[in-house]
Amino acid sequence: MVLIKEMLLSLPIRSLIRLSTAALALAVPQISAAEELAADAPIVVEGHHEEGYKADSASSLKTGTPLLDTPQSVTSISREQLDDQGIEQLNDALRYVPGVTLAQGEGHRDQISIRGQSTTADFYLDGVRDDAQYYRPLYNTERVEVLKGSNALLFGRGGGGGVVNRVSKVPVIGDNRYGLSVSGDSFGAWSASGDVNLAIGEAVALRTNATYEEFDNHRDYYGGHFLGVAPTLGFKLGDRTKLSLAYEYVEDDRTTDRGVPAAPGGTIAAPSAPISGFDDTFFGDPAVNRSTVTAHFARLRLDHELAEGLTFNVIGQYATYDKYYGNILPGLVNDTRTLVSLTGYRSSTTRDNWIGQANLVWNGNTGGLKHTLLVGMEASDQSTLSGREDALFSGKTSYPAPLALRITVPAVSWAAPSRNQSAVRSLSAYVQDQIEIGDHLQLIAGLRYDDFRIEATNLVNGTVTGRSDGKWSPRFGLVVKPQPNISLYASYAKSFLPQTGDQFTTLAANLQTLAPEEFRTLEAGAKWDLTPALALTAAVFQLDRTNTRATDPLTGNPVLTGSSRVRGFEASIAGQITDNWQASLGYAHQTGEIRSTTTAAPAGRRLDKLPRDQVSLWTRYNVTKGIGLGLGVVHQSSQFASISNSVVLPAFTRVDAAVFFDVTDRFAVQFNVENLTDATYYPSAHSDNNIATGKPLNARMTARLKF
Repeated sequence: MVLIKEMLLSLPIRSLIRLSTAALALAVPQISAAEELAADAPIVVEGHHEEGYKADSASSLKTGTPLLDTPQSVTSISREQLDDQGIEQLNDALRYVPGVTLAQGEGHRDQISIRGQSTTADFYLDGVRDDAQYYRPLYNTERVEVLKGSNALLFGRGGGGGVVNRVSKVPVIGDNRYGLSVSGDSFGAWSASGDVNLAIGEAVALRTNATYEEFDNHRDYYGGHFLGVAPTLGFKLGDRTKLSLAYEYVEDDRTTDRGVPAAPGGTIAAPSAPISGFDDTFFGDPAVNRSTVTAHFARLRLDHELAEGLTFNVIGQYATYDKYYGNILPGLVNDTRTLVSLTGYRSSTTRDNWIGQANLVWNGNTGGLKHTLLVGMEASDQSTLSGREDALFSGKTSYPAPLALRITVPAVSWAAPSRNQSAVRSLSAYVQDQIEIGDHLQLIAGLRYDDFRIEATNLVNGTVTGRSDGKWSPRFGLVVKPQPNISLYASYAKSFLPQTGDQFTTLAANLQTLAPEEFRTLEAGAKWDLTPALALTAAVFQLDRTNTRATDPLTGNPVLTGSSRVRGFEASIAGQITDNWQASLGYAHQTGEIRSTTTAAPAGRRLDKLPRDQVSLWTRYNVTKGIGLGLGVVHQSSQFASISNSVVLPAFTRVDAAVFFDVTDRFAVQFNVENLTDATYYPSAHSDNNIATGKPLNARMTARLKF
């Protein structure tokens, strides 16, 4: 790994201008969808993907059910769309998903809000939980699936607002393909990646994806790098059996940036906005504000056809994460705007996850009824060691720093550490039957049982706390198909989350006796495949959450808020409109409020990070065979930074654009421009005084080569 890193660092690519020369010699893309499908079938069905912006199914649903027959909202972002947008990180891709808003994640992790439910853990890799806190790359991703609503039946705990699943690239039997790409932007960030598929005999293939990225943006002192390598072996063991062995190494080192504070004086009656004039200012210490992650993933999947219509698969994953981050962060600004309060801490986490999953899927008939029956089980064992130390400024936990374009931070020492060890074990079983009654009616019913146990040890004072929960999670759905390409549906689903939060690093004594949070989703919608390559969807929903936790507006720590409700409407259209025109358009309207008065907030208080309206558009039009144009628009109405409702992030509209040149059949160049109008905007926040600033106008060039 060190050798690869040193070789990549030696490339003379530090800015867009210097990149352009090197890119013409090196550049290249990954294997395209059309080329992959032209070869033998992929070794694992879950890695198979459709060409274009429209998806026909979601692999994480486990049964191969068409999206048209799935009674819930699902957004799928294809590899082709990710490449057209020049996207390399998961959080950038999710900006274009209606109903999903970004949280700041304290500058060191993916954190999102789906239908008003904030999460750092509802992320999956090939349908298996990937719950640690880090930024997820997309270099080895075939597509991104966002399944909305309560999803406990298939995914277990959490998943109250929805889940995000990355589908990995897989080997292609019987063909040799190579792809390379190089890109760089006007801030000086750059990346280089490769995608190699090798046929090893007639029944074995090796596919290896690798990338190196250097980070930079408009923020002072920001920087870092990412290295990822992911080899996968695929075996075709006869006509009925397939085996996949995958490994991935991830290394991430970047600045922890907590954004900017709010202007002083905000109230519910007159909320304040992010403080103006400091969008580039770093409210921290470059020597302290660092985040490092090293992760290893090893996965095995065996698929076997037991008989016609009866398939079985076994999945095993081991993941280990080693993470550290330190940060100095801004707090309140005084009324005269001369001082800003600084606090800080540093934290370390090591985690080992063992997850095993087995699924049996039967497609058959009984008494004239068609069935798709899923029976499965999952077992997991997670151990976590974590520690935290608060920053001290001359013995005090906060420091009033002079407010300036360059913040001066005094020497920092560290308080006595807290150290915790937790062990989480869960065992689950689930069954779901999709019943087709004639050509026009389908019933879906399922039930899952989770036995969840956690034991947490305070390694400083020896206190041990623990809790066990046995929870049932039902799911019911009805699909009416007036004609084969149209479906009308209604569904109900429930999921739960233990009161340890979604990371399970500690279990406070005051939470030990509390029942888990529960999420209940009612949804009704319609889906219409206008053509085989173009789909229209629409849905209305209500999501109720009880025994709720939220983020304290000042401390950023979780607090109980009783119950909440979110109601909304979503619509999207995705796919190929004409032979030369593809588009992905989404709209979401959501309202949410706290429904019970607690010490954190009264009933009627609006939920945070929940803009009433979101619009996202990405479209590509091929003017000629070798020239294409792209246009993207992201709009969000205003949203509150926290449940205090005293700080608001203003509404914004961001416009992106792209130009594509296919120089030859094997070589292509594209130019992407982010924030074409150079709008000032604040896309996300962690609390009232940790607000992310959007990038100003930024140009990126990417060169790709395939052979």
